[in-house]
Amino acid sequence: MDIRIGIQNSPRELSFESDQSAAEVESLVASAIETGSKLLKLRDNKGRLFLVPVTSIGYVECGAEESRRVGFIA
Repeated sequence: MDIRIGIQNSPRELSFESDQSAAEVESLVASAIETGSKLLKLRDNKGRLFLVPVTSIGYVECGAEESRRVGFIA
C-alpha cells in the first residue's frame, strides 16, 4: 500500500510503500496522537524505518491496498 505523510512547514511529503494494512497504519497514527507520543514509527516493505515527529504531521494518506494491474485485459 502507498503511504504519504504531509509534514507541516515542508513543501515535500514523505512517500513510501508498506506491507501494513490501512487499518494498521490508522491504528498506529491514532495511538501515537492519543497517547502523546513524540514519534510515529512506520516501516516500508524494504525494511526501512521512518520516524516522524507527531507534532509536525499535517496528514497521513493511505493508498489502495491492491496492486495495480499491468498488461492487457481481455
